[in-house]
Amino acid sequence: MGRSPTSLSKLKLGKLKVVRRNLLQRYEHQPFISCLAGLYGCQWKRYQRARAQPGECCCSKLECSSFGLLILTFCLTLVFLYFWSEAQNDYNDFDWFNFGNLGFWFPWSMVLLVVAAALFTYIAILLMLAVCLLSEGQRLYLHWSHKIGILVTLTFSISATAVLSDLWSKEWKTLLLSFQVTAPFLHVGGVLLMTLLSWPVALHFFRMSKRVRQVAIVGLFLAVLFALYLVPLGMYSPCIKEEGALGPPPALFGHRGAPMLAPENTQLSFEKAVEAGGEGLETDVTISYDGVPFLMHDSTLRRTTNVHEVFPNRSDTPAAMFTWSELEMLNAGAWFLLRDPFGTASLLDPEDQVRAQNQTVPTLRDFLDLAATHGKLVIFDLHRPPSGHPYRDTWIARTLEVLHNESSINSSQVLWLPAEQRDLVQELDPALQQTSSHKASIEELQENHIVRLNLHYSSMSQEQISKYASVNIGTNLYVISQPWLYSLAWCAGAQSVTTNAMHVLKNLRRPLFLMTPEEYSLLWILTDVVSAVLITAVFVFHWWRERGLPFWSGSRQTNENGPYSKFRTDHSGPWRIRWIPFLSEPPKRTLVSLPMESALYLHAPPVHSYPLHV
Repeated sequence: MGRSPTSLSKLKLGKLKVVRRNLLQRYEHQPFISCLAGLYGCQWKRYQRARAQPGECCCSKLECSSFGLLILTFCLTLVFLYFWSEAQNDYNDFDWFNFGNLGFWFPWSMVLLVVAAALFTYIAILLMLAVCLLSEGQRLYLHWSHKIGILVTLTFSISATAVLSDLWSKEWKTLLLSFQVTAPFLHVGGVLLMTLLSWPVALHFFRMSKRVRQVAIVGLFLAVLFALYLVPLGMYSPCIKEEGALGPPPALFGHRGAPMLAPENTQLSFEKAVEAGGEGLETDVTISYDGVPFLMHDSTLRRTTNVHEVFPNRSDTPAAMFTWSELEMLNAGAWFLLRDPFGTASLLDPEDQVRAQNQTVPTLRDFLDLAATHGKLVIFDLHRPPSGHPYRDTWIARTLEVLHNESSINSSQVLWLPAEQRDLVQELDPALQQTSSHKASIEELQENHIVRLNLHYSSMSQEQISKYASVNIGTNLYVISQPWLYSLAWCAGAQSVTTNAMHVLKNLRRPLFLMTPEEYSLLWILTDVVSAVLITAVFVFHWWRERGLPFWSGSRQTNENGPYSKFRTDHSGPWRIRWIPFLSEPPKRTLVSLPMESALYLHAPPVHSYPLHV
């Protein structure tokens, strides 16, 4: 007996309510997907999804190439950003290098860091959008503006890395050193990233119909994952040591005083270094044309004085070719407040700012007397005067004369660094602490009476430092201003470091990274085990879900894997229903076909199909 029109209407209404409720439950994240596709492809209209058979490529060849290029750009930009962020210790050198070549001051290092961080963030967001879309089974359609952005970022990363590698190759050693501190954290971050990626990987693995693609995707994923799991086996860090094995912190030598708090190589700068609690002072000595040793790092006066104002035609004249009376006319502090090379000039109180503004070029005698008054060690580079200088051949003797006869410092406070005429200097003053800037065999160092090495931090080696320390030869590393580098020097056993940031490092009570071997092994194993369990659970979940995921094909119900989809513009509403099947047989699960190609299950007797429009 047929149903009455009233009964059919009630039935249709009841089924429509079920449809609406299920749509709201199942597609409540649809606006999120539309937002992802809009950000990635710059398309912001409503969409309906067109299906592709499971196992097919998720995008065209062009889009596959774009996605691959996006991954490559992400990796290269990440490498450059990490490289440049770890090079912060030498930003000041980089900026002054550019000043010497360009003739004007600009904080190029920070600009480069900000640009690199911005481009990396942009690429990372694009990659995250792509992965999210793939996780939802959507086809990728990258907008042409994003493709240009990827090419610009890739060009920037490659060019910047190549140029810096050519001009500043030693920074790669800094990068390798940084791994001794950051590797445990990078390992945890890498494993976490692979654990998150296991979701889309598992989703696509179980939806692929071709065995070759399945093996390729899961093989690559597992290869990278197991490599990350085993990376700690090859890691070395002096900061992984037994409890109680850490030595005392390295003594601090103020590099040209305290150049973050006052103009470098000025009386105020050295006073600030003493106030900060440094054990020693470092400087550079040049001899004036009339024989007065004074403090100046550069070969010219252009960078740290107002020579261009006082002597406009002599800006590029060697500093040693000026007489002391001429040098006394120069201002050696105003440039610090004007250029603010470390971004720290604001830390000075008003009184110190006035003093900094009026600093002059100090003599070696003033420097030595200040160190003697406060009982500080001193170390200095001694620059030989240029050809035609009256003291070109007697610069060593003139410096010793000031040290012995004109200053009040004790010879034992002086770490004598110049290698020229070392035997003569040792014979004239055995109390000087002979210091070498070059590594050599222990026998050679002892033959030259070397008691300390002054080495660039990039040559840091716990093994060599320990070897030299065993025969009472200390090691001073320069220039270390970043806490992570100081922590590494501390763990490696360095006796002292030369620094620009004495006020920062003096407050470091322990290395930033310090673990016992047992603690590190626990961190490593726990990270890997938790990751393996979570990834296994993700793959099991997707296997279980995909086994029973229905797929509507034509007029028959099949149990194929979930479809990939692509967005297509459609101005029809998302809730319009084309037809609902109603059957007269006992209730069973039946599909409702929708414009959004959604598969919903309803309990309805299968008899007739009635067209409906909502």
